[in-house]
Amino acid sequence: MFQIRQYDVDASAPPITDDELRRRWAQFHHNIRMVAASRWRQVVGRLLGDDTWRYRAARLVGRPVLRVVRRVRGTRKKPPISLVETVEPDESYFPINYRPHLLERPVRSLEAQRDSGATVLRIDESSASPREVINRLNEELAAVTTTWVILADVADTLGDAVFASEVLATHAEDDADVVFADEFFASPHQPTLKSPAVGYHTLLSYNAVGRPALVRTRRLRDLGGFDAEAGWAFEHDVYLRLHEAGAVFQHVPLLVIGGRPAFAATREHLDGDTVAVVEHAIARRGWRGTVTPGDLPGTTRWRLEVPTPAPSIDILIPTRDRIDLVRRCVDSIRDLTTYPNYRIVILDNDSAEPASLAYFDDEGFPVVKCPGPFNYAHIVNRGVAAATAEYVVTLNNDTIIVTPDWLERLVALASLDDVGFVGACLLDQDGRREHEGIVITPYPQHLRTDSNYPVTNPYTVSVRDVAAVTGAVQMVRRTWWNELGGMDEDLAVVMNDVDICLRSLVAGRAVVFDPDVRLYHHVSSSRGSLDPLVDRNRFIRRWDIFGTFRDPYFPESLLLLGETMYYRFR
Repeated sequence: MFQIRQYDVDASAPPITDDELRRRWAQFHHNIRMVAASRWRQVVGRLLGDDTWRYRAARLVGRPVLRVVRRVRGTRKKPPISLVETVEPDESYFPINYRPHLLERPVRSLEAQRDSGATVLRIDESSASPREVINRLNEELAAVTTTWVILADVADTLGDAVFASEVLATHAEDDADVVFADEFFASPHQPTLKSPAVGYHTLLSYNAVGRPALVRTRRLRDLGGFDAEAGWAFEHDVYLRLHEAGAVFQHVPLLVIGGRPAFAATREHLDGDTVAVVEHAIARRGWRGTVTPGDLPGTTRWRLEVPTPAPSIDILIPTRDRIDLVRRCVDSIRDLTTYPNYRIVILDNDSAEPASLAYFDDEGFPVVKCPGPFNYAHIVNRGVAAATAEYVVTLNNDTIIVTPDWLERLVALASLDDVGFVGACLLDQDGRREHEGIVITPYPQHLRTDSNYPVTNPYTVSVRDVAAVTGAVQMVRRTWWNELGGMDEDLAVVMNDVDICLRSLVAGRAVVFDPDVRLYHHVSSSRGSLDPLVDRNRFIRRWDIFGTFRDPYFPESLLLLGETMYYRFR
């Protein structure tokens, strides 16, 4: 159904020429300038061109002046958006250019909509007995003759449910078992936007499918129908069991009325049953752990036990001198870490200061010599090759541990057979979140709920599947790293961490982000702002960035340009 394509190993993939690469960059910079830039930058961009040496030189000279002007004049509102929709931005909405009235469905006769091949199953969640409701649903399911079924609340009009079924059936692919859409639900200012792929780890955290959703009748019957023991979380339970059975989920990036009453998302209605169905799902997998209600209604905080005996972990810290940073990082590990079976390994990229060499000798760390020009991928590959532990953590020298049981949490996830890499939440010097997974929409950027994703929803508070996590703190099983061939050393400085995560996804193992594991990260304290274009171009060519690539685990209806999320109208 949903696949990531690696162009440089796919003989059938068309090559991306130098001209095409320049065109994509120019279009990307143009889009950012048009929707996210100041009026002055838009004018300058038109005069000097996008991503030219003239434009970069003008920015270098003009930035300090503009900072002073902005401080004097205060923050200005962004201009109207021309790329995604001509709507005056409003910060009360998320995304800021989203407006419900722009998405009115066409008026069509009910008779014309009855050809979707779906049966609407109506449910009354105001009932005092979910068991009775589910038993009745199963009786109705036994009599269904259509290809699909779709659930809708009795309070919603039948026309809305039939319309939703028609929209979804029109887009359904032949091998799909569940076809679901984005929905109007919790807030008129914030639509519920969903990812193209349904990650199992995300699905344990909350019902990432929701409504509206077509479910193939045959697959639902094969599953035994709905489970009356699941209570009001019976849909969540069905999606978990379907996922475990290998069902194919297909997302349709259109906004449709979901067919759920507002009270259906309250803690009283949902939390207890949600915890129970996730506990059962974890038990079916043979995992051991605990499940408690999450930060928001209908979400869970699930945590797995560390394998017994506790696996060995090597913490790899690359550095060239900057012992002030290394000492602070190491001290935080020693002072806070509660995990018993780890060791710290220094990856030394030509440290020359006497204080550095003395520190290495005094502390007695294993030190792996990594001489030569700075190549992060080569340094880490050399470190992993010298490691002896079952798991390795790549850790920047400018990080500081915040969560004492960080290694327990990371290794519990990394030890799962379906997981490749695990990452954590990084905080900047002021305590603001500056990394909560990497999203690629259309270009890799750090998700940050304190800036570019300024809302709190189930996606942001949950353990979830992501496209990539930063190499500043990444845990991986050492044998899996070796199977992947390590980092691509031709991506010397940037995109090597994102690239290896994507290769892990292609090879069949997930990348998981845990928001409850936190570290401070003083960004680029030791390496400055190295950012070679050759690395970025190689990465773009490999994954067809700005082309066919879609982030599997971030809403495809969102577009991140500059520091702002926009709704992608369709």
